[in-house]
Amino acid sequence: MTKLLMKGNEAMAEGAIRAGCRYYFGYPITPQNEVPAYFAKRMPEVGGVFVQAESETASINMVYGAAAAGARVMTTTSSPGYSLMQEGVSYLAGARLPCVLANVQRGGPGLGNIAASQADYFQATKGGGHGDYHVFVLAPASAQEMMDLTMLAFEFSDRYRVPALILADGIVGQMVEPVEVRDFVTPQVEKPWALTGAAGREPNVVRSLWLDDEGVPRNNDLLQATYDAIRLQEVRYEEFLTADADYLIVAYGSTGRMAKGAVRMARQQGLRVGLIRPITLWPFPYRILQTLSAQVKGVFVCEMSAGQMVEDVALAVGDTVPIYFRGELGGRMFTDAKIYEGVVSMIRGGLQPWQPK
Repeated sequence: MTKLLMKGNEAMAEGAIRAGCRYYFGYPITPQNEVPAYFAKRMPEVGGVFVQAESETASINMVYGAAAAGARVMTTTSSPGYSLMQEGVSYLAGARLPCVLANVQRGGPGLGNIAASQADYFQATKGGGHGDYHVFVLAPASAQEMMDLTMLAFEFSDRYRVPALILADGIVGQMVEPVEVRDFVTPQVEKPWALTGAAGREPNVVRSLWLDDEGVPRNNDLLQATYDAIRLQEVRYEEFLTADADYLIVAYGSTGRMAKGAVRMARQQGLRVGLIRPITLWPFPYRILQTLSAQVKGVFVCEMSAGQMVEDVALAVGDTVPIYFRGELGGRMFTDAKIYEGVVSMIRGGLQPWQPK
């Protein structure tokens, strides 16, 4: 077992390489610039290809080309750059092309700042481009998960022919931690649909455009069946001290990591608080939240936004139990003490329940 001190961004890039990614196309933007810098150094060492594209729009279309040829391919960016990629993401989803994308979120809207944020949740989980589509959305909370979830994203994406997105934030991308470096894996998924030349077989066509009446509805039906299978089989989350919890915190990414400290503080004061940290933001862990809502007296949601994931929590919980919310905007982040104070305020009746806006 080898452990290295790595930034989260570096761990993500190394995880991609160890998952078999040999093509990376990207454009620099903080707070993810370590990713293209790392790929620029490592890709020649493993026989891969690194291209600094002229824009984010160019990057995502290069990803389309490599994915159509059956390659394991990746691009990364931050919030404004991911907005520019949305047409390409919709094309990738419509063409059923596997690839891995990453958005290391920064404060917004607009250019905002380079501090951590979680305000791209809606864009990531509800489909930022046009049409009825989803991408896998995985939310790491540590440098180790930046590596592990990136490797998992390649596996998911190939298995289901769906793009996968690592939705991190500036804190997770920039933090330096010991990372257990995983072994190299050899991709096992066959890709008979890929554009690899038609010698000895019928030619393939990769597209999201049909000019007949039935092509697009048929493709949409296939996509929805795929998404249903993903919802049934691939939901992931972390439970922390939920078995006897009277109150529940829901948080993801770096906020979820801080929330674990808040749970420990509450337990030290005799308050039975637990945590659900969603790891897949799509598919979202509705079922466990629905189950726990029958047990607890209140659900406290915290995220670095004005309130986005809280809507999915509300869908899960319904009218079973009150939901409370606190957000940090524009690059401000939570501490464990700040989350703990919010939970205490909820328990003591000093916090008004959340209402849809």
